[in-house]
Amino acid sequence: MSNHSIVHVEIPAFDPGKADTFYADLFNWKIQVDQSFDYHMFQPDPGPGGGFVKVGEQPPYKPGEVLIYVSTDDIDATLAKAESLGGKTLVPKTEIPHTGWFAFFSDPTGNRIGLFTGVSQPS
Repeated sequence: MSNHSIVHVEIPAFDPGKADTFYADLFNWKIQVDQSFDYHMFQPDPGPGGGFVKVGEQPPYKPGEVLIYVSTDDIDATLAKAESLGGKTLVPKTEIPHTGWFAFFSDPTGNRIGLFTGVSQPS
């Protein structure tokens, strides 16, 4: 059974490279760029890591809308439960090649939350 911990955070940035420098200098976070996705990742020590996503990319990332991802071992069941509690599926279970799966839902207030299942977890 999944522990539903926060496993990833995405912070929108107009320029992810500048965000890399800012947060690395401010908090001493380790930065890594996945060139195949042009995805800028940060890793605090300790804590869940995350990425800097370009403002305007899909799904539409806007300044000030930090996105958290919660671990789950069954994305479809978690989406169904969220809907039964008044949430709404925004993006259904979607594969991230060689990494896992994600989905987005909104809570009853309208906050967007990500779900994540890694390839080592059940799909």
